[in-house]
Amino acid sequence: MTKAEFCGLTLRDIDLENKVINIDHQLQRTSDMRLVIESTKTNAGTRKLPMTDDVAQCFRAIIEDREEPKCERVVDGYAGFLFTDKNGYPEVAMHWEHRFNHMVKRYNDIYRVQMPNITPHICRHTYCSNMAKSGMNPKTLQYLMGHSDIGVTLNTYTHLGLEDATDELKRMEELENARRELEKNKEEKHVSQKMFRAI
Repeated sequence: MTKAEFCGLTLRDIDLENKVINIDHQLQRTSDMRLVIESTKTNAGTRKLPMTDDVAQCFRAIIEDREEPKCERVVDGYAGFLFTDKNGYPEVAMHWEHRFNHMVKRYNDIYRVQMPNITPHICRHTYCSNMAKSGMNPKTLQYLMGHSDIGVTLNTYTHLGLEDATDELKRMEELENARRELEKNKEEKHVSQKMFRAI
C-alpha cells in the first residue's frame, strides 16, 4: 500500500478474523496543514489485501498497543486511526519519512558500513520487485499494488537485470528437464496386459 493509504488505516479497516486489510481511502495533509481523507488514486487502488500470518500478528500487536486517545480525532468522518501523534492526530507520510531518516542516521552513526537512505516508498518498490522475482503472477501483483495499468507494475516497480533473466532461464530449463523425465518414466512404466498374464 502507499504511504497515504497506510496512514489512513483505521481500526475498522483491519479484519483480523478474516485476515484482510480494506483499502478504500487515503489520508493526506494539504499545503495549509489540514488533514483530509481522499479516495484512492484510481479505482484499482480501492482493494482488499490479504494478510499473511506474520502481517496479521503485527497488526494485532499494533492494535493491542494502541493507546486509547483522550479525544478521538475525526477526519472527514473517519476515526480510530492506527497511528497517532502525541496530540491524538493521525500521523501522515512525513512522520514515517522522518522516522526512517532517524533510524538510518542512528545506524550510520554506529556502524562503519553506511546504510543508504531508505524511505517508505523504497520499501514499496522492494516489495514489488521481490514479488516479481519470486514469480508472482503479474496480474496478482498489479492488484496488490493497486495499479490501474500493469505497465506501471512491470516497468516502474520491478527492477530485474541480467542475473534475474539468467535465473529465470535456468528455472525454465529445469522445468523442461523435469517434464521430459516424467514423460520418459511414463513410457517406461506403460502397463500392458502381458504384465498380468497368468503363469
